[in-house]
Amino acid sequence: MNNLFVLTFLILIITSCQVKNTSTQEPQRPNIIFIMSDDHAYQAISAYDDKLTQTPNIDRIANEGMMFTNACVTNSICAPSRAVILTGKHSHLNGKTDNYFPFDTTQVTFPQLLQDAGYQTAMFGKLHFGNSPKGFDQFKILPGQGAYYNPDFITKNEGTVRVEGYTTDIITEMTLDWLDKERNKEKPFMLFYLHKAPHREWLPAERHYKEFTKKTFPEPETLFDNYEGRGTAAKTAEMNLLDHMNWAGDSKITPELMDELGIPETCDWDKSAFAREVGRQNPEQRAKWDAVYGPINEWFKENYKKMSKKELMQWRYQRYMQDYLGTIAAVDEGVGNVLDYLDEQGLTENTIVVYTSDQGFYLGEHGWFDKCFIYDQSFKTPLLVRWPNVITPNTTNTQMVQNLDFAQTFLEAAGVNAPDDMQGESLVPLFKGETENFRDAAYYHYYEYPSVHMVKRHYGIVTEDYKLVHFYYDVDEWELYDRKKDVNEMTNVYNDPAYKEVVEELTIKLNDLRVKYKDSPELDSLYLHNFLNRETPSH
Repeated sequence: MNNLFVLTFLILIITSCQVKNTSTQEPQRPNIIFIMSDDHAYQAISAYDDKLTQTPNIDRIANEGMMFTNACVTNSICAPSRAVILTGKHSHLNGKTDNYFPFDTTQVTFPQLLQDAGYQTAMFGKLHFGNSPKGFDQFKILPGQGAYYNPDFITKNEGTVRVEGYTTDIITEMTLDWLDKERNKEKPFMLFYLHKAPHREWLPAERHYKEFTKKTFPEPETLFDNYEGRGTAAKTAEMNLLDHMNWAGDSKITPELMDELGIPETCDWDKSAFAREVGRQNPEQRAKWDAVYGPINEWFKENYKKMSKKELMQWRYQRYMQDYLGTIAAVDEGVGNVLDYLDEQGLTENTIVVYTSDQGFYLGEHGWFDKCFIYDQSFKTPLLVRWPNVITPNTTNTQMVQNLDFAQTFLEAAGVNAPDDMQGESLVPLFKGETENFRDAAYYHYYEYPSVHMVKRHYGIVTEDYKLVHFYYDVDEWELYDRKKDVNEMTNVYNDPAYKEVVEELTIKLNDLRVKYKDSPELDSLYLHNFLNRETPSH
């Protein structure tokens, strides 16, 4: 009996010590998976809008986390957006104002800081600029834009390698392979899972183009916009589906058929894009492709000369949506595979998962494709975040968050101090429902003009209610949009007397933001000079 009493007493002491030690341990630092697609419009995610397509796996992040409805970018073009994400600084400070000039590799990026703080870091997929990203223990990245079929990858340890298959699937396989075989299970990790899709020229996987080329999609109500009520910039942009989208590279009309029908190229890479992308397929892949796209070309050959301009516009819109949305289907499947892996390995509870895009994209709104503008479909970007036990599932946030904020958000989540020169705001308080004292206005600045799509240089301020924009360089025009009353941004009310006080208030706020973020007319002139004197064109 005495022995039993002593044994029981010892067990109680040991248990008490263990409880005490556990309570003083530091909380485990979260893993971070940053999933970013290229040019993925929020309209093409069914959590935001289910009219066009279904994305059940991406939606799962929204259902189990937070959906941001006013997430936006600081500069709607690929490489500059990525530089903002990595550095936490606006384009005019990190130096990557456009796609033409190389990234300043002396800039400190948040993956470097996480790596220094003990995180294991990896990147797979499309970076878009630079061949050796700093701060990563492992990377396999596409060179430049990359290819949809049989892509090359720049790797950290193996040089440049070519991998047979479909790029979206390959990037997912590389990501899962690293998680399963290379990840150090004793360390927290920061993983970049970056898709090429749905970037132009939109080549879906076979399993999806066989399905999506048979679908018909609803047209946006502004498909035939004539740009009345707006300024020069909207009227002169070169991103109209009928007039500016490539016939071969984008709509998949073969160069031979273009010649037969007398259809000229819309730009100097129209036919070459088809040769570069479709021509990269191996014989087996090409035979399957031709079996589906061959009949599309035959139908077009029979009907092209009978079609009105309106019918051609409608046809091109459907071709665009079939391929664009078809590429997203594989992205959604890949996201599901990664989420399932986290569940299977018990990683879900301590892993932040982010899904976003480097910017928004036009899906026929205003008759356009592509991006660049401060108008909503280009400026706004999807942002879905899951962080169990921190974010309440199925919640929505309407505040003006930006890609500028990712660096400081991840650093705070990891318990790492952000450098003083980062300009974003941590989203961690918003994750917890603490919405006071967050920014009430976002700043935007686009530089790449004159260039592809001819979107004029402009900067502006956006709140939840209004958008004030200044187009400059070869014009001097102001625009104001009431975001609540004019959701399609069809009417510039800058000179409407009813909005006089709004204009005055936002003009002051815009000037204050330019000071806050250290932007200025002098910098505008400097970057314009550098841009106009560039040597290597890009698109």
